[in-house]
Amino acid sequence: MVRVRFAPSPTGFLHIGGARTYIFNWLYARQKGGTMVLRIDDTDLERNTEASRQSIFDGLGWLELSWDELHHQSERAALHRQAAEVLLAKGCAYRDFTPAGAGGEAEGERERTGAPWLFNPGQRETGREESDRRSRAGEPFALRFRAPRESVPELRFEDAVYGPQARSTGDVEDFALVRSDGTPTYHLASCADDADLRITHIIRGQDHLANTFKHLLIFDGLGVARPQFAHLPLLLAPDGSKLSKRRHGQVVSVTAYRDAGFLPHAFVNFLSLLGWSPKDNREMLSRQELIDLFSLENINRNNAVVSYQESGTEDWADPKALWLNAQYLRTMAIEELLPYVECELRVAGMWKESYGAAERAWFAKTVDLIRVRFTTLKDFSRRGAAYFSDRFAIEPAAAAKLDQPGARELLRELSERLKRVEEFTEESVEREVRALAGERGVKAGVIINAARAALSGQSVGPSAFAVFAAIGKERAVQRLAGGAC
Repeated sequence: MVRVRFAPSPTGFLHIGGARTYIFNWLYARQKGGTMVLRIDDTDLERNTEASRQSIFDGLGWLELSWDELHHQSERAALHRQAAEVLLAKGCAYRDFTPAGAGGEAEGERERTGAPWLFNPGQRETGREESDRRSRAGEPFALRFRAPRESVPELRFEDAVYGPQARSTGDVEDFALVRSDGTPTYHLASCADDADLRITHIIRGQDHLANTFKHLLIFDGLGVARPQFAHLPLLLAPDGSKLSKRRHGQVVSVTAYRDAGFLPHAFVNFLSLLGWSPKDNREMLSRQELIDLFSLENINRNNAVVSYQESGTEDWADPKALWLNAQYLRTMAIEELLPYVECELRVAGMWKESYGAAERAWFAKTVDLIRVRFTTLKDFSRRGAAYFSDRFAIEPAAAAKLDQPGARELLRELSERLKRVEEFTEESVEREVRALAGERGVKAGVIINAARAALSGQSVGPSAFAVFAAIGKERAVQRLAGGAC
């Protein structure tokens, strides 16, 4: 059975590159009927934070992609020690008693021979009895893998994305497995956990490709089957640099997109297309379509570029991400959209419990009316504020409609006429608007545009008469009478 894993380190927020890695693993597991393992690699005690751990759970929870198993690497120390003992007993590892930070012979040997694996030739060749004696005496040491020099001249594996990979063992240094303080390195802990959890496919970023040769040595040394590997292209900024929070800010944080009003599936759809595409080049794909169409073979080897605007702008995200989100907002079933809009209105302090009860039908109809021009969920509390609150901003273009000569006076007259309308519908409002325009000798558009501005704060949007019906008679009469002052 296919078993894949996502193994983030809780030393920062959930990066969109990490989220994409999780998505690709999740899609592969679901397509193959396998198991999705979430493993928190939290052995770096100095850098781990609870906030970072929570960011991982919050980000993945928002994406609505569940895992099947959850493990914490920090709870698996006994397993890591056991793996180290196996490698040492089999002669695949040796103790390095070189004091931390010492140079001397090791540094000189590296410079002279150009052999990076020679951390300290004398340590590598220390006999087992001598090594055991010094260990029992309490002398601190690091445990290093004894990279083969003759018996295995070359390491090979087939990467599902980048094809055949090979490296001479002479180019692999005697890398550390256990630090002098007794804690395992990433290489040992990760491989020991992958072996114990029976991971069959390791799907991770291309920046780990070089580490794979070390990991092959560990798997072979432990006597376990090698997983299959697939390395994913990197995510880059438009200038070609690797995306990082320090340089690129909110564009790399998953929760920043959540807070900006993106829909989970729209964002999953966007991330899925960064380095992968279906054979028919469709862009809007349902979750089931993503599962059905996904394949490791269709992952592109070229790095993917994420575009963005400078921080502080409203539409800072990648244009394709915004486009996809807008498409989902406009086309998804209204009953699926309503919970997300409710959440946004709650955050903005605009939610009324009646929207979920007595006014449920009105709420659904209004959301359906105004979503057509919206891009993110934030638009419901910003551009759509007038439908859910009496406190809303008038955008500059709308204010210009109200500033047309005589516009506010016409709105006040219309307010008085609408007070007397018994059946407040789009048709009855239109009759009154056109009658007033005819009596005052003005174009109906002057009144219509000013009314839309006064009622919604927007210069464009749904039919003005539909806006009247959505706002309702009482609020419409009040806002027109006030001239949107």
